[in-house]
Amino acid sequence: MTEITIFENDSEGQNSSNHRNKYESYQLEIDPLQGDRAVCLKITSFARPHMRAFHCAWWGYFMAFNMWFAISPLQSEIQRSLQISNEQLWTASIAGVGGTICMRFLFGPLCDKYGPRTLMALSLCFAAVPTALTGTIRSATHLTVLRLLIGTVGGTF
Repeated sequence: MTEITIFENDSEGQNSSNHRNKYESYQLEIDPLQGDRAVCLKITSFARPHMRAFHCAWWGYFMAFNMWFAISPLQSEIQRSLQISNEQLWTASIAGVGGTICMRFLFGPLCDKYGPRTLMALSLCFAAVPTALTGTIRSATHLTVLRLLIGTVGGTF
């Protein structure tokens, strides 16, 4: 474990005695002049806060990616079983991208207010419901609405 020394004056000439660490010590080497950011990665570690945040971020991205692209490989089977046209299938796909674009516009100011972790968690929880309901669709309209709702998770990446 690396000993952390907080300097009397940081690079901006401000007194660092006001510098507060959220944790008494860190499992990784940090740079106190850059907000206690880690300067290295230990992939097999789940130590707080740096590595736990790293693993939660890639896992959340992985889940969002899988939700967003879950229907794509099944489109030919969905088209055949619902007996929908190519235009209806494309409309549903466009609705999915439209949901992503809308969420990206909303996430910008909301990230400033609530933070990215909260919004990503809420988006993943929200999109999990329509993803789980994929097998219940019975028409092109249901498919389009479902793709729109699942498309909201695309705003996380």
